[in-house]
Amino acid sequence: MKKVFSFFAILGILLASNCTRITENNDPVIGIWSHLSTDGGTTQKQTLRQEWIFNDAYLGRYHTYQNKKLTIISDFKWVRKDSLYIISYPGLEKEEDVVLMTESENGIILADNEGNVLAIRE
Repeated sequence: MKKVFSFFAILGILLASNCTRITENNDPVIGIWSHLSTDGGTTQKQTLRQEWIFNDAYLGRYHTYQNKKLTIISDFKWVRKDSLYIISYPGLEKEEDVVLMTESENGIILADNEGNVLAIRE
């Protein structure tokens, strides 16, 4: 009787573990995106590089580099509503970004409603 009970217990565990599959997220935004800007006069150029790394769990990592020095590292959340992507930065005093993925002569970009480029796919 112990063998039959053990067999059914193992069978129940195997069946229960196969029921919890994580759905695969193949959203085209997944990957690394960046934006580079330079500011300043002719003698002291300041470069600012922002980087977003989107993952398939609707989360990501945000980096900011000033003159190649890492100044901000933070997590972010993202959600897709229709064709818009909403990126929020909990823990940072940064407004959420609402962007649209489009193609341009520079490649695939994330841009806001006014056409301002947030990031370019790397």
